[in-house]
Amino acid sequence: MRLLLIKNGDIYSPEHRGKKDILVINDKIFSIDRDISASALDEINRNVEIIDASKCIVIPGYVDQHVHFNGAGGEGGPQFRTPPVKFSEFVKAGITSVIGVLGTDGFARSLKELFMKARALEQEGISTWIYTGAYQYPSPTITGSIMSDLMFVDKVIGVKIAISDHRASHPTIEEFTKLVSEARTGGILAGKAGIVHIHVGSEQSGLGYLFEIIENTGIPIEQFAPTHLARNEESFKNDIEFGRMGGYIDLTTGASAVRKLTGKIKPSKAVKRLMEEGVSIRRITMSTDGNGSIPKWNEHKEFIGMTVASVATLHIEFRDLVKEEQISLEDAVRVTSTNIAGHLKLDQKGEIKEDKDADLLVMDKDSLQIKHVIAKGKILMEDEKILKFGTFEK
Repeated sequence: MRLLLIKNGDIYSPEHRGKKDILVINDKIFSIDRDISASALDEINRNVEIIDASKCIVIPGYVDQHVHFNGAGGEGGPQFRTPPVKFSEFVKAGITSVIGVLGTDGFARSLKELFMKARALEQEGISTWIYTGAYQYPSPTITGSIMSDLMFVDKVIGVKIAISDHRASHPTIEEFTKLVSEARTGGILAGKAGIVHIHVGSEQSGLGYLFEIIENTGIPIEQFAPTHLARNEESFKNDIEFGRMGGYIDLTTGASAVRKLTGKIKPSKAVKRLMEEGVSIRRITMSTDGNGSIPKWNEHKEFIGMTVASVATLHIEFRDLVKEEQISLEDAVRVTSTNIAGHLKLDQKGEIKEDKDADLLVMDKDSLQIKHVIAKGKILMEDEKILKFGTFEK
């Protein structure tokens, strides 16, 4: 039996629960109380680990729903293929749950490889899932269909596709509707979310397919998880409308470094504006696009350069939500963890409650610097020092 006691932390579950202790047994949160005795625990297990969180806040670990953790890219040629993400990068960024995706290249990049990378990261210490599919239609799959991937591959929780992008397949509305229906039915039969995770490019059609399906079918708006939104002021108007209808709005933090070149709205500022426009905070999420390529195109859609998205940007935007935009800690936690876990039906994630997975971040209360990272009950980073590295990192 493995015991971990976090003492005197100011807990955001995301709801503020005040200063309390958290007792973790193995990989679960066992108890949350005002004064759990370390000496009494020592009689049970003399190897109890203790973290003093007296001047800190404790929040759920970040859930990142869009990461190219086995690499991406390829626009511009093979030399622009990005590498896999190192395990320690997730640890340092406070990401304890991650969903892997394929990108533009659904041909040389394999879903089977993505699946095995997910398995590797899980064994190294964080929680992982994947989306089947890629940019293309018909979707690449592992078993031969979206529905069977959802039903028979444990880590598949939905399907990815791209729309409104010059690199996409531009399926017809009928084809796109068929894909969404298959994902929904597969999710229902598998007891999973069956989410359709949608790369939305910068073409004028924007979210048009989604509005049409919602209007003309019985498919609920919650079936969709469009990402890379708030690309520019014009598209942001449709994003706001989608959010007001009850749709989820996912903002990409990893592209912030090039937002001045693209006109992209800074994610933390976009959250504030969405709230002011009447979009529920419970329908706003963030993801990093980690290790995804961010190609630069000229006015003729010709490739002229490349940058790479970083998983570290999720914490940067979390901090900016609180420090710059004056968003409450409760709502910042919802955007980076709780809302995502709820939408994807990851029932053990996104909250600090008894019997939930012990995925926890301990941060300095003033600076919001991450001090300690706990995933599945194990300390991966302590006093800003990474304790657990990937298999081939050291």
